[in-house]
Amino acid sequence: MSTNTNTDDESTSNCGASTNESESSGSACGASSSGDDSSSTCGASSDDSHEQEVGATVADFDADPGQLTAVGLGPGHAEGMTERAKTALLEADHIVGYTTYIELIPDEITEQADEIYDTPMCGEVSRTEESIDRTLAGNDVAIVGSGDPNVYALAGLALEILESKGATASMVEFDVVPGVPAAQSCAARLGAPLVNDTVSVSLSDHLVPMPEIESRLHSVASENFTITIYNPWSRKRRENFRKCCEILTTHRDEETPVGIVHGAGREDEQVMITELGELEELGESEIIDMTTTILVGTEDTYVWDDRMVTPRGYETKYDY
Repeated sequence: MSTNTNTDDESTSNCGASTNESESSGSACGASSSGDDSSSTCGASSDDSHEQEVGATVADFDADPGQLTAVGLGPGHAEGMTERAKTALLEADHIVGYTTYIELIPDEITEQADEIYDTPMCGEVSRTEESIDRTLAGNDVAIVGSGDPNVYALAGLALEILESKGATASMVEFDVVPGVPAAQSCAARLGAPLVNDTVSVSLSDHLVPMPEIESRLHSVASENFTITIYNPWSRKRRENFRKCCEILTTHRDEETPVGIVHGAGREDEQVMITELGELEELGESEIIDMTTTILVGTEDTYVWDDRMVTPRGYETKYDY
């Protein structure tokens, strides 16, 4: 197994595409990546224009395309991966993903891959293009993410970049292997908070401006939904979390049950059930960060035996 992590500065692609981008040290296949992603709020440099550029097109490749599979790893431990996900990874020639997610894959799987390519946080575009270029060069490639590829993840981006390169999903036999999303894995640790209508909101303003996120929060908080909050906190996003708590307490009772799960399924997992009025002060504690998922209950949610319960409505129709 060979590992490519932003070290190859050759002007010719290692996987078949011709490119004159000698400065593209991050890509073995034509993707452009500077490799200095660690300095910003989400890991990207302040000048992340390389993330918006698509290099090689389908015309630059001579091989018959391989298969591209977006694989959801689930909550972060081997037992939480589906058998279909494990099979897809074992069948892939190359595995591409965010470094932290690559590290979640069992060694017996990564050791079988011909190559592993990983990038730091916020290298979404560069590593997705890398996976596509490797596929167009004739390799079977798996691009991985935690949870599910369709929940705040890269399945859609892969299709967009395929289109921009003049390729099609059928050309590369694009497939999606679903995984257990964070909302579901966290709900399982909290009891039964998601058995009625639910809405998810991410507080990451890397792609969506905070005013738009605030508007969404006002809208969903005013309805009787369970709210799942992704990406609630980072050192440079304290204000996003504070504003979120302010909006929630505007529309919900301060005694509304709130479930917090940090690092679901990982070695540092922490689980807490609290009340909405106590949420903001927890922003300075270690339990809330970018690996945390927060579930805010409805007006009907209650806590019983250290478990959140959101009634489905059976009690209004049946006697039990």
